[in-house]
Amino acid sequence: MEAEITLLDEVTLGRALVRMSHEIIEKNKGTEDVVLVGIRTRGVPMAERIGENIKKIEGASVEIGSIDITHYRDDVTSAEATSVNGTEICFDIQNKNVILCDDVLFTGRTVRAAIDALLDIGRPKSIQLAVIIDRGHRELPIRADYVGKNIPTSLNETIAVRFDETDGQNCVLLCKR
Repeated sequence: MEAEITLLDEVTLGRALVRMSHEIIEKNKGTEDVVLVGIRTRGVPMAERIGENIKKIEGASVEIGSIDITHYRDDVTSAEATSVNGTEICFDIQNKNVILCDDVLFTGRTVRAAIDALLDIGRPKSIQLAVIIDRGHRELPIRADYVGKNIPTSLNETIAVRFDETDGQNCVLLCKR
């Protein structure tokens, strides 16, 4: 039996993304040389929403791409890696401040794989990490630069981030087994 607790509803999720958008602008002293790259799957709508927020705040568009890290993961067998959604980065990341977007930061292995994939594409000026939820339990020394909410969890709990684009609703749930 699984119980769900709503951590962020549509309004609070939206507020967290707006706050993170302001933080990105502030830390990078504007939007020049800033690009957003969402880790498939739910990092992509997150990057798109942050991009929309930045445009509303600054009146300037930032380029947005997506990255598929399937072949870079260290916990996926080659048989499992056949399903690839593809990377779509149609801009140069050389000397850019890449904001890597992902829904949940857990062990750090997804982020490590995404960094490897990005470095195969080019050499950014910096790679910064934005996550909606940091749930702890790191296995690698990785820390997010922008966090929507820190939620310490136990290993028998999971976090489900849901977006209209992928799930038909906007919220973050804590699921207990």
